[in-house]
Amino acid sequence: MAEKRDYYEVLDISRSATEVELKSAYRKMARKFHPDINKDDHAEERFKEVNEAYEVLSNVERRAAYDRFGHAAAGAGAGGGDPFGGFGGGSPFSDIFDSFFGGSNGRQRAAAPPRGADIQVGVSLSFEDAVFGAEKEVEVDRLETCDVCHGTRMKDGKTPPTCGNCGGSGEVRRVQQTILGQFMTSGPCSVCQGEGVTITDPCDGCRGRGRRRQYRTIEVSVPAGVDDNATLRLTGQGEDAPGGPGGVPGNLYVKIRVKPHKIFERHGKGIHSQVGINVAQAALGDECEIETIDGPVMFRIPSGTQSGQQFRLREKGVPDLRGGSRGDQIVTIQVVTPKKLSEDQRALFEELASSLGSDIQQQPNSKGFFGRVKDALGAKA
Repeated sequence: MAEKRDYYEVLDISRSATEVELKSAYRKMARKFHPDINKDDHAEERFKEVNEAYEVLSNVERRAAYDRFGHAAAGAGAGGGDPFGGFGGGSPFSDIFDSFFGGSNGRQRAAAPPRGADIQVGVSLSFEDAVFGAEKEVEVDRLETCDVCHGTRMKDGKTPPTCGNCGGSGEVRRVQQTILGQFMTSGPCSVCQGEGVTITDPCDGCRGRGRRRQYRTIEVSVPAGVDDNATLRLTGQGEDAPGGPGGVPGNLYVKIRVKPHKIFERHGKGIHSQVGINVAQAALGDECEIETIDGPVMFRIPSGTQSGQQFRLREKGVPDLRGGSRGDQIVTIQVVTPKKLSEDQRALFEELASSLGSDIQQQPNSKGFFGRVKDALGAKA
């Protein structure tokens, strides 16, 4: 055939036809176009078409996919008649294997309550907020239980009627007659899609879906000591579960991004910073102001301090997320060599260089000029 006809049209049924109506229509059409009965030239082709339509529509999952996507979802292997022929329905062996090996018809309904979807959002923090903690707001777009019908999906919050096809169980059992005997199979009800109820008068607020999309502002308490790329979980702040009360809402996950700081750098619980001092301060020592995350503090730089030397400021680091003590701040000293000297400064350096000597002394760890200055000063002492 040049173009596939709609499967519901082939079986002459409505799209809401029950399983019983579907099977009855199939038997009627199969009998009508069976090649052994109907001698029309196109009977065999129509008989195969009827079998193909029933093979798809009798399978709950394939029917749902067909209802959404048409023939593109029916599958390339859906054509052809039942190789075991006759007026029995569909593909009996698929039902047998599904029942024994966990196929769609042999599945049991999940005992766990339905669960809403999780949501992930991001929040940007300053370095200080990450260290000390902060209260932040995040914008969330999520599905919430309809406030009009309270999740019943019915107008005015009425209780939906029990499905007449499955009696409210959400499952339909049937006896499948095969060449190996009778087998009992079960699957989700095709009328209520396994829910056990039918929505006869949909709610205007959610159009019978039970949930509505809402935009919310959520307060997030960021704990002190949180690190970059950390994820905070807010239990139950995700989407509400489908199906109304009784479900479990999903979680909200907040991804943390910490902005870099112009002075400080974090390593675990430690905060690292660099301080530049001049040659005189390094040689003679000095008391200077050093920035910490808590504010400036006075620190005594000892005489003879070398470039790259590190000092530890106790408990000036990051708090422990688990409640332990704070980390430390590690201050690295950088001795800054002047690039431009006044005449007086040059004269002083030349005099100092003359007193220290100009010979280069190779040592396992070369100390350079400032090392020699310290040694000279130590020798004079």
